[in-house]
Amino acid sequence: MTVTVRSFAKINLGLRIGARRNDGFHQLLTVYQTIGLYDLVHIRIERGSGIEILCTDPRVPRDETNTCYRIADLAMQSLGARGRVVVEIEKRLPVQGGLGAASSNAVSTLLGLQRMLRKSLTAIQSLRVAAEIGSDLPLFLLGGTVLGAGRGEEVYPLSDLPATACVVVTPDVGVSTPKAFADWDGARAAEPESAGQPRAAVPRPLQNKLTLNRVSDRMNELGCGFSAWLSEQYSGAPFGRGRAENPLLALVRAGIKNDFEQVVFPEHPELVEVKKVLLRAGAKYASLSGSGSSLYGLFSSKAAAGRATARLRKQGWKGQETSTLPRRIYWNRLFGSTNF
Repeated sequence: MTVTVRSFAKINLGLRIGARRNDGFHQLLTVYQTIGLYDLVHIRIERGSGIEILCTDPRVPRDETNTCYRIADLAMQSLGARGRVVVEIEKRLPVQGGLGAASSNAVSTLLGLQRMLRKSLTAIQSLRVAAEIGSDLPLFLLGGTVLGAGRGEEVYPLSDLPATACVVVTPDVGVSTPKAFADWDGARAAEPESAGQPRAAVPRPLQNKLTLNRVSDRMNELGCGFSAWLSEQYSGAPFGRGRAENPLLALVRAGIKNDFEQVVFPEHPELVEVKKVLLRAGAKYASLSGSGSSLYGLFSSKAAAGRATARLRKQGWKGQETSTLPRRIYWNRLFGSTNF
């Protein structure tokens, strides 16, 4: 018996990078949003022991570094189960694309194993297992629109916003997330000098305090943007009634941005051009997702997204039309027929 699970992608609606924590991770603030693009993950359990990862994409690791391998190992222990786990990943999402593919693959493996074994972890146990494997995993245990904090693993479900037309473009470049963080740290370390205020001119006891204040102010700035956006969603009439504008498209007024653009765009100027094309093609909001290299645009209608995709194609870019995936639809489509 094989269980097949869709492994949906995510985009980041704004992403603010805060201070480096004692554990080496950075403090983050973002809103995750699941979208309709997906990989397929096929799971089966055979006689024997061990874990086998199958994938035709050579960029996907097949050893214990694979997130599916790691979560399968931890899940089998947590569920008290035995057997040889075989996970086959049918890739449709880009590798190193900023769409959370590897994290989503792992959560699909976790959900598939529980369905196959007819054993379930509690919601808290599942979140703990997911967070142990990686920062982006827990969001896929919620789906829909999700507030992410901490290193990204602290997740809070937000109101189930309506599906919104979306176009995703993944240029043929890979962006390393660790390198993007390192570039960010390097740029922040150089800020005093670039602003004409040499670090030596600041009394040493105050240097860390000033750095922390800048970080705190920047986190608060995005927090205020999120608050303005979210308060508008929660204070008005029910979605779809008496609202002239899709709530997700109100992002453009909130002014939220992805910090990674500041360090990834200079390294990959072609990504700047893709964002410009998305905006010129009618996107109400366009942004890098995660650390990239994927970019997305949110559109007022499916027809507008289709026109944008055609325009992108004429300029040599391949865009994929999809839509944001509300929580209810996300869970309805995880299992079952792979055609929809």
